[in-house]
Amino acid sequence: MSTNRVAVVEAALDAWLAAAPSTPPGRRLSPEEPLSEGSSLSARRALELFEDQVASRALDVAARELKRTNRSFYTIGSAGHENNAVVGALLSLDDPCFLHYRSGGLMQARARKLPGATPVWDTLLSLCASSEDPITGGRHKVWGSRALWVPPQTSTIASHLPKASGLASSIALARRLGIDSGLSHDAIVCCSFGDASANHATALAGFNAARYAKKKGVPTPILFLCEDNGIGISVETPRNWIQESFSHQTQLAYFRAAGELDAVFETARQAIEHCRSTRTPTFLHLETVRLWGHAGSDVETTYHTTEEIAASEARDPLLRNARRLVECGAADGPTLAALVSDTRRRVMAAAEEASRRPHLSTREQVIAPLAPFDEAATRAESRRAPSAEARGAFWGGALPEAVKTPTKRTLAAHVNSALAEELAQRPEMILFGEDVAKKGGVYGVTMGLQKRFGIARVFDSLLDETSILGMAQGAAHIGLLPVPEIQYLAYIHNALDQLRGEACSLSFFSNRQFQNPMVVRIQGLAYQKGFGGHFHNDNSIGALRDIPGLALAVPSRGDDGARLLRGALGLAKANGRVVCVLEPIALYHEKDLYEDGDNLWTTDYPPPGEALLPGELGVYHGEHSDLLIVSYANGLRLSLRAARLLEREHGLRARVIDLRWLAPLAFDAVRAHAERCGAVLVVDECRATGGGVAEALVADLAEHGYGRPIRSVRAADSYVPLGDATAAVLVQEAQIVAAALEFRP
Repeated sequence: MSTNRVAVVEAALDAWLAAAPSTPPGRRLSPEEPLSEGSSLSARRALELFEDQVASRALDVAARELKRTNRSFYTIGSAGHENNAVVGALLSLDDPCFLHYRSGGLMQARARKLPGATPVWDTLLSLCASSEDPITGGRHKVWGSRALWVPPQTSTIASHLPKASGLASSIALARRLGIDSGLSHDAIVCCSFGDASANHATALAGFNAARYAKKKGVPTPILFLCEDNGIGISVETPRNWIQESFSHQTQLAYFRAAGELDAVFETARQAIEHCRSTRTPTFLHLETVRLWGHAGSDVETTYHTTEEIAASEARDPLLRNARRLVECGAADGPTLAALVSDTRRRVMAAAEEASRRPHLSTREQVIAPLAPFDEAATRAESRRAPSAEARGAFWGGALPEAVKTPTKRTLAAHVNSALAEELAQRPEMILFGEDVAKKGGVYGVTMGLQKRFGIARVFDSLLDETSILGMAQGAAHIGLLPVPEIQYLAYIHNALDQLRGEACSLSFFSNRQFQNPMVVRIQGLAYQKGFGGHFHNDNSIGALRDIPGLALAVPSRGDDGARLLRGALGLAKANGRVVCVLEPIALYHEKDLYEDGDNLWTTDYPPPGEALLPGELGVYHGEHSDLLIVSYANGLRLSLRAARLLEREHGLRARVIDLRWLAPLAFDAVRAHAERCGAVLVVDECRATGGGVAEALVADLAEHGYGRPIRSVRAADSYVPLGDATAAVLVQEAQIVAAALEFRP
């Protein structure tokens, strides 16, 4: 069906061109004359647009032919959407573009602005998953180019909209902070998507974030380009749904582009100029047609009649635009026919060559850009510190490491001090989230930071985790170093795809040409007394550990909290990485370890220069070797308590190590400690089979031939209940002791 309908559409265009007059019916336009009175589209520019549209169509045909012969891997095309080329022609090269998969015409027209660009060849390499593909290196078919300022998007559900909104609202912020974004003062952001995906919750979050920013007075120059073809795979979009949904929204200017090429061009020009001049969110509703089904594998006759398919084909924009060019006198039939024939021939010849280009073949090649780690650069970045004089002036002579009041040395206090020092020495760093500014965070961790650094550096966000992470991604794209806060671990599951599908995939799918470094602070884990239930006592980290390339740090005490934050910022800044720091709420203000009032869980503030990087464990009782207990966070504190009891009452001397980093796990270091101990007990406060670390650690020891006993203590695979019932599902000190004693003969 697909190939036949392709031939039908191509034949219809060829037949019309063959019958078109060799001279225009009216006067022949000079190259710079407009197509119609009052239009800003000249004959020359219209011909260029048509050529770009034909190239996009030829690429769609080539993709299907290559797939038919098992030489390529992707057939979702842009056929019927070619009028998006007008947007590519009208935007500037430093207007960042976040594009969905039907943006072929836009990319062809945009590339025309860059001398030496080879968009046809680049697209064909991407279709064939060649390792020479200049954007992904053979990892996916995407629209993307560093030179064209098009970060690659792999989303089919508009999950790129929040970060596009975030970038738009960050342009003025970067300028205010004196950070060079690499963009012109009047740059705007373009974000394209389809009418079906406009309904997705993530897309709605993107629209809402932009409108919210405008309402708050934040310049947010984003052009939402909705390419409306009236259908999502097989599901029809209700008639006029997009217009009725978006044409009357406050804080969002609406433009509808439909009709002849010059009319579409003029409306798009007005929308872009409005967005650029007013610095406000703008919605460009572009009427398109979907030709040839959703993709090559889509059998459209299962949900459309042949008559319905033919009716769509009769609206082919190439056919309509060819008629318009001839009618207006911009070209004649033979000229356009020659252009079409030559473009098709050129694209197919390039396709044959692209299909012979090399591919990725090893695991190492595939994952190379996934999690870059330059240890020397990371360590240097993590150890950045102002001079002693500057620190003294900043702290008013009372350095945090010199403050002896115990209440100043909890985890919360040290994280606060570390954030303050990092903000002071990193002008590109911004901190934001729900309640972090005036209130200072639900647990007081960010108290006083806005007062000290101002509303441009520390600010409250709207209450939506998707938008928070979208803001972080957009800001990171243009040189800022965002530190967003997610108020509770359970809340990040509302927005997980912003980390998994967007932020952490960027380096992978751009072959490290685009990066969005950030440190996401997440307040979480369980053991809060008298508060919460599962939303505030969440111990589910499996979804975070599942994300390729994501680094996950978990401090347990104050000094490590500061050191890990420095390491996380260094890892993000030096390597472009996405890092999460999961801060245990129950330990924020904990002071005691063994008995009430012993203050053994308070620590001195580590001076600048001390940082913790992946692989660096915390070791307690390193001289002991009867048993190795491996844990983290609340589990570490419980393990240390259990270790004292084991030694005092049972003569079992346990070494205890704090993992500190749960991704990547320090397998080599754990194995080295295990080899010096008689047995291993992994204490995992998170889910038993739901993605904690015990499974991975035990498996690694077993696979490396560790021949001594191994056990684990894990939390139940359960939500955490309210009240005293939490003890039934969380790891308890008595369980650790009991498990350790099982090692004894």
